[in-house]
Amino acid sequence: MAHDHWCSSEVAVFQDLTDTEMASIGAQAPTRSLPAGETIYSPRDRAETMYIVKRGRVRLYRVADDGRTVTTGLMGSGAIFGEMEVLGLHMGGTWAEALDESVLHLMSHDDVRGLLLSDPRIATRIAEQLGARLTQLEQRLVDMACKSVAERTAKTLSTLIAPTGNSGQEIRLTHEQLARLTGTTRERTTKALGELADCGLVRLRRGQVVVIDPLGLVAFADGGHRSPAGVA
Repeated sequence: MAHDHWCSSEVAVFQDLTDTEMASIGAQAPTRSLPAGETIYSPRDRAETMYIVKRGRVRLYRVADDGRTVTTGLMGSGAIFGEMEVLGLHMGGTWAEALDESVLHLMSHDDVRGLLLSDPRIATRIAEQLGARLTQLEQRLVDMACKSVAERTAKTLSTLIAPTGNSGQEIRLTHEQLARLTGTTRERTTKALGELADCGLVRLRRGQVVVIDPLGLVAFADGGHRSPAGVA
C-alpha cells in the first residue's frame, strides 16, 4: 500500500488524498533519514528543495557574527521548510539541523510546481502553514522581549512534548541544546530548569528532562507562576 511508504497521516499537507494520489507523490519525494545533530541545510546550499518532516524534529537557526545561534523555528511532523521560490519559501542565512533522529521527504522545484497546479487543496494547506509559521516567529520575538528565561524554557519544553497532556514524558536534550532552543546561555538554562523543578513541573535527569505537570508547565510559560513544591 502507498501508505506503507509515505504515511500520509503523518503529513497534514497531504491529508484526504487517495492511495493512488499518495503513491504518485511518494514516487516524486524520496526520503532521507538523519541522525540527531546532522546538518540538513546550510546557507551555502543553492538547490531549490522543499523538505517535509515525516518523523522527528528539525531546528532552524541563524548564526550571529559573534558565533551565537538564534533559533528561528522548530519543525515537527508534517512541517515544511526549505528554499522554494514558487512558494515564497526562503532560507536565506538559515541553517537546519535534525534535533533528534528524523525522516524527511524531499521535493524538487518541478515536482512542487506540478503538485500545486494539480491540486489546489495542497496549495491552500501550504499557504496556511507558512502563515502560521510567521505568526509563531512573531510570537517568539515577543517572548524574547517580554518573558523571563524560566518562562521561555517552560514554553520550549511544552512545545517539545506530545499534545496528549500525559505526565512523565521525557525530553532528551542537554542543557546546552535546550539553551540554544530558548535563546539563552547554558548557565541561565540550568538555573531556569532548577526553578521549574522546584515548582514540581519537571524532574531533571542526566541528558533529559521529565515533564511531570504538562498543564502547569504551559501555565508557567504564560506567566502563571506558582510556589515551589512543598511551599504554601
